[in-house]
Amino acid sequence: MRNLTLLTDLYQLTMGYGLFKNKKHEQEVVFDLFFRRNKLITYSIAAGLEQAMEYLLNWRFDDEDIAYLRSLNLFDEDFLAYLKKMRFTGDVYAVREGEPVFPGEPILTIKAPLIQAQFAETALLNIINHQTLIATKSAKICRAAGKGVVMEFGLRRAQGPDAGIHGARAAIIGGCASTSNVLAAQKYQVPVSGTMAHSWVMGFEKEIDAFRAYAESYPDNCLLLVDTYNTLQSGIPNAITVFKELRAKGHKPKGIRLDSGDFAYLSKKARKMLDAAGFEDAIICVSGDLEERSMTSLMHQGAKIDSWGVGTKLITSEDLPALGGVYKMAAMVEKDGSMTPKIKLSDNVEKITNPSFKRLYRLYDKDSGMAIADLITTREEIIDEELPLTIFHPLETWKRITMENFCAEELQHTIVKAGKLVYEFPALMDVQAFSKKRLASFWEEYLRLDMPQIYKVDLSQKLLNLKTKMIASIRGEQEGGEHVK
Repeated sequence: MRNLTLLTDLYQLTMGYGLFKNKKHEQEVVFDLFFRRNKLITYSIAAGLEQAMEYLLNWRFDDEDIAYLRSLNLFDEDFLAYLKKMRFTGDVYAVREGEPVFPGEPILTIKAPLIQAQFAETALLNIINHQTLIATKSAKICRAAGKGVVMEFGLRRAQGPDAGIHGARAAIIGGCASTSNVLAAQKYQVPVSGTMAHSWVMGFEKEIDAFRAYAESYPDNCLLLVDTYNTLQSGIPNAITVFKELRAKGHKPKGIRLDSGDFAYLSKKARKMLDAAGFEDAIICVSGDLEERSMTSLMHQGAKIDSWGVGTKLITSEDLPALGGVYKMAAMVEKDGSMTPKIKLSDNVEKITNPSFKRLYRLYDKDSGMAIADLITTREEIIDEELPLTIFHPLETWKRITMENFCAEELQHTIVKAGKLVYEFPALMDVQAFSKKRLASFWEEYLRLDMPQIYKVDLSQKLLNLKTKMIASIRGEQEGGEHVK
């Protein structure tokens, strides 16, 4: 395993040094990791937790790291000696990978000594922001594909090897059936897929010779790329000829792939030609700059597509290149175990944080099993399903509903306790199955691409009261100070 301990911003270390010198480094604190709403993010699929924990639980400032930090002339020897021995000793609470999550919700919570919690920020955001972004893009693409299969084809366009490998992992969580990335498939034990490039066809004197050679190599998995020269005039007719030859030998051809042109028109024409030749089971696969909106349009046009190869716009999340997740202090833990809540204020209301050590609940309708709302509470609050529960919009508080026939599920799980992993990470395909099941518990209006309904994420009355009181207190102190001046 690579040593990624220094995968951080310098200011994490300079702050750590300042905390160490002021003897505040062992003060226990609580931090939340969450993302904010924007026009392209109304929900996300949580991902990256396993790699984040690998990072967190394998801190080791080796001799080379210490020597480099010493060369910066920023830290004294006492601090470098402290770093040499520093390991993560705190607790981690997080939603499971594959869980649909919404703006403002604590995806991950750290409770640890301040120097550790602060130092973890950069890498945790790097890992979880990236994989959550790609898993979310994948989920939207896979929803657009309907019953069709989506294959992740993005390695050559990813921003480097790590983005390609972990992006493929996240794409699988989001719903992709396979990846073209052989290393990712091996590493995460997921299906791998791929056939041929245009260069294969161009490497033979005639297109049909290329098809025959491929069919000879893979008689039971023959999927032919038909758009190298002329899709309708030569590609599909030559594919049908080779398919007939395969069938005469007792083999069943798999299908064809289109990589260019008008996919709606060509797929419908191809379907008719294949069906007329007796190959109703042959699939039609398309690839080439696809994403959820173009795929939705193709489906509305009646395109006959069974399988989608999606690369660039998935692996780079082209329309939204960054999730924008943030990591903010929520509380300080006093020596007696009590909590002092912390809040960050802003002139932008959505940037005001939710204070305190919290719980995150999902509320379901008992009859339908569908999600109604999520509720963020203080840590002390336990929801009693036997009592009516009133929830309300955290800003427009007159918008409220009272629920009686509901059940509540706490979404955060204990992942690390006192620096030890206490959670067993499931296999990646199991994470995908979990994510699909969870998404199915949301009504379509919350997941649609255009003008989605905003899913309710509310604060408990106790948490809202605390937040309101803290805002008023801090604003009052500021106004009083300005008045004195």
